[in-house]
Formats: sequence, structure tokens, C-alpha cells
Amino acid sequence: MPDPTQLALFCAAALVLAVTPGPGLFYVAARTLAGGRAEGVASSVGTGLGGMVHVAAGALGVSAVVLASAELFTVLKLAGAAYLVWIGFRTIRSARPEAAVALSGAPPAPALGPRRAFREGVLVEALNPKTAAFFLAFVPQFVDPAGSVAAQFVCLGFVSVALNTLADIAVAFAAGALRSGAAARPTLIRRLREGSGAAMIALGLGLAVVRRPAV
Repeated sequence: MPDPTQLALFCAAALVLAVTPGPGLFYVAARTLAGGRAEGVASSVGTGLGGMVHVAAGALGVSAVVLASAELFTVLKLAGAAYLVWIGFRTIRSARPEAAVALSGAPPAPALGPRRAFREGVLVEALNPKTAAFFLAFVPQFVDPAGSVAAQFVCLGFVSVALNTLADIAVAFAAGALRSGAAARPTLIRRLREGSGAAMIALGLGLAVVRRPAV
């Protein structure tokens, strides 16, 4: 394992990266604004599991194969981009009708529910090749070649994913408080949801033009 100084540097860098806005964080915010704190926390756990998919794949060498293949990288990239854009459009499309329902005083439409939010969170992160590129480029810098490389990769990857998940959960609680405070202002909720949806569409379009890292 890395020495304490190296491990502290890794945790500090991973923490900075965890609080940097990305697809997972924006998905959690959008999901919380749409369905409440429970859905936000469930989606946070889902993105965490999706991140562990990349950690396991990286330890097994699968991510390296994907990044080395232009075709596989493109398929994964476009699938992830399309999924983000679809979620963004769905969020925007559902915002206006739900705001109208709130103004009318009628019961709101049921949310997706924590289980579906969890499943979508897994897909959002698992279909993001930038996450695979991050783990393969960042984690090995802190691996001691004298030890078990795969075990260290999994351990450090887990630390990074755990920090990401904690940051996502913090966002879920913050967005949940914002949603509760804006409950009597449906127009504000609509605008917040539309903004979250637009951000996810922008992230999806940005992911679509990401170039394969040089190998």
C-alpha cells in the first residue's frame, strides 16, 4: 500500500475531484428535485455502484482494453451520452406539467421511486467512459509496484468512489432542502428542474465529443 503521505495526497486529490460537478452529481441533483431526498440518496448509491464497476474493470484490465479500442470506446461513449441527454429531456419535459398540477392544487404525479433512481444512477456512471479513463490515469500514480497492484487499485478506487458518493449524498440533502423550501413556489421548482435537465443535456453532448485518451 502507499505510504501515509501518498495516501493523504490521494485522498485530498480524490476529495477535490469528488466535489467537482459531473454527470453523477448533476443526476443526483435533478433526481432529488424531481422526486425528493429519498430518490436523491438512492441515485447517489447507484452512481457509487456504477463507479465500482469501473474500479473492478480497471483492476481486471477491461477498462484498458476499452480505451485501447476506438470502436468500443465510441460505443460506450455514445451510449452514455444518449442516456444523459434522454434523462435531461425527460426532466425538462416533466417539469412544466408537474408545476401546473401543483398550481391547481391537485395531487402530484408519483415520482420514479428510489429503486428506479438507483438503477438509473448505476447506468449514468457505468456508461461514462471518462470515469474509466480517470481511474486508469489517476489511481496507478499512487500504486506501489512492489505490492499487489490489483488489490491496491481496488482499495484506492473504493476510497475515491466512497468520497464521490458522500459528495453526492450531500448534494441530495442540499437539493432536498431546496426542494422543501420551494414547495410553495412551483414555478421555482420548474425552473430548477429545467436547469438541471439542461445541465445534463449539456454534459451528455460534451461526453459525445470526448476523444479517446492516447494509449
